[in-house]
Amino acid sequence: MFRQFCKITLLVLAVGISPACEKTPATADAPAGKPRGVRSEMLVTTEWLESRLDSPGVVVVHVERTREGYEAAHIPGARFLSRSDVGKTRDGLLNELPPVEELASLVRRLGIGEDDRVILYDEGAGLEAARAYWAFDYVGLGDRTALLDGHQKKWRSEGRPVTAAVPEVAPSSFVPQVRPEVLVSFQDMRELASAASQSASRVAIVDSRPEVNYTGEEGSQAVPRPGHIPGAANVYWQRNVVSADNPVLRPEAELRAMYEEAGMDPEGLMVSYCRTGMQSSHTYFTAKYLGYDVRMYDGSFMEWSAAEDMPVATGLR
Repeated sequence: MFRQFCKITLLVLAVGISPACEKTPATADAPAGKPRGVRSEMLVTTEWLESRLDSPGVVVVHVERTREGYEAAHIPGARFLSRSDVGKTRDGLLNELPPVEELASLVRRLGIGEDDRVILYDEGAGLEAARAYWAFDYVGLGDRTALLDGHQKKWRSEGRPVTAAVPEVAPSSFVPQVRPEVLVSFQDMRELASAASQSASRVAIVDSRPEVNYTGEEGSQAVPRPGHIPGAANVYWQRNVVSADNPVLRPEAELRAMYEEAGMDPEGLMVSYCRTGMQSSHTYFTAKYLGYDVRMYDGSFMEWSAAEDMPVATGLR
């Protein structure tokens, strides 16, 4: 189904027309050639969250690789989600999206209901939380899920409350509403890469890894051929935030200028990828926050570089 959708999208992008099926209530009225509006509901401040910790319907989720930090101190009422719950090893590929039923079971276990507002955060610069956001978006929770701007680092630097108490959570009856269009498969990526190479293309491919991995100057684990997907631009995901120690998202104007410099058409399609689909999750979140039409190639460069018939580029674009 997605391949048919993708082909239709590529066709209309090639002739410069935005498909009606791509428009959402937030973007349907955007003038042609103008940036879509920021989806401000995707990001909440520490002030906003602290004032709503006891509000019914607000579910806070702490996302991390292990429970160690969570058990030591977390935002009051926060529930724990392991990074491994939203990234599985499959067919030799790391951090692949789990099956829909596994994701639905995870959401139920977290006690997330149909009308809840979900706030994700992590202990770092937002990478773990962004991965969880993409997985939640896939099962239909994206419109009700946000990231905490600055994450736990900002929360704790401001002296806001933390606890070691683990809340009791009643399972929900969540029913997924799958959005297959956010996930780009290997075959989809072949077609998108071909489309992006055309001079009049409105498809932008963004590699979210450090520049040394993008250029091929340095290889990385489980990547047979260093380099990048031909036609891809490089925007390292950590450039989305002010710094690792102050992981608040950069101002809209800075982010928009950065991605448009990388070739993002305000009315086009963006596809993010990295090594295994982790770093590109942050790019996905940021691009969607800016209002762009974005997808993610979860198999990423680990899968692409292992396919001997797929071209690999090196150096700067």
